[in-house]
Formats: sequence, structure tokens, C-alpha cells
Amino acid sequence: MAGNQNHGTPLDDMSSNRGNSATTNPQNCMKIFIQRDYSEGTSVKFQARFPQELDGKIERSLFENTVNHINSLFLEAEKMSCSRYCEGCIGCITAYLIFLCVETHYEQMMKKVTKYVSEQNERIWVPRGLLLTNPVERGT
Repeated sequence: MAGNQNHGTPLDDMSSNRGNSATTNPQNCMKIFIQRDYSEGTSVKFQARFPQELDGKIERSLFENTVNHINSLFLEAEKMSCSRYCEGCIGCITAYLIFLCVETHYEQMMKKVTKYVSEQNERIWVPRGLLLTNPVERGT
């Protein structure tokens, strides 16, 4: 199925004010899109299968660790517990006005995903001429 392939395309939507070489300038990086994995339902999960386009550009273990960690953050975000249930009940009781003052657990986890992707791009991906697109910004 063609929809399950990972694709990389030149980055054309980032500003070019970060440096001049491919190791410091995301403008010269290749975007890395990791396709969703629907094999276990519709929960947010990404394919940890190493794409051929990355062969020789990044170590397989680094790629798999990054994707698996992102998957674990989304799993935690969607996990139901007593506190998540109470969070929903309090939201309902207050006509969801409570969420103007308090972040939900899911929102907190999305901030963690954003921070993790940013750190990984700085430390691992951009120095190799690659850029991992934040799934939170692209409508997971």
C-alpha cells in the first residue's frame, strides 16, 4: 500500500536565518515524515519501520528510539486513568470552563512531544541534514 511508505522532501517552509551549512541550517535539510500505524486501531502511533530513504543518513537504532519514544508519549497521553476520568467529569460540571485555567493531561503530553521533537532535531536530526516534523503541528 503506497500510503504506508515514509517520504522525505526538501524543506522549503523554514526561515533561512540559522546558519549556512546543512549541519546547522534546517533550510538545507530533508523533511522526514513518519506514517501513522493503524495496525492496532486509530490511536496515535507511528511506524517504527526504518525507511530506505534514511539508509546511510542516520543509524537505525537512533531512528527507532526516536519513533518509539514519540509513540510512548502518545500512548501515555491517551491512557485512561481515574484522574483523566475526574478531569473529564470536572470539565463537564464546569461547562468546560475549567480548561481555560488548567491544561488537560493531553495538552501537557503534547507539549512534551513538541519539546522532545525539538531536542531530537537539535541533537540528532539536523546535524545529519534531516528534519523530523513535529506531529503535533501537523495534526497527528
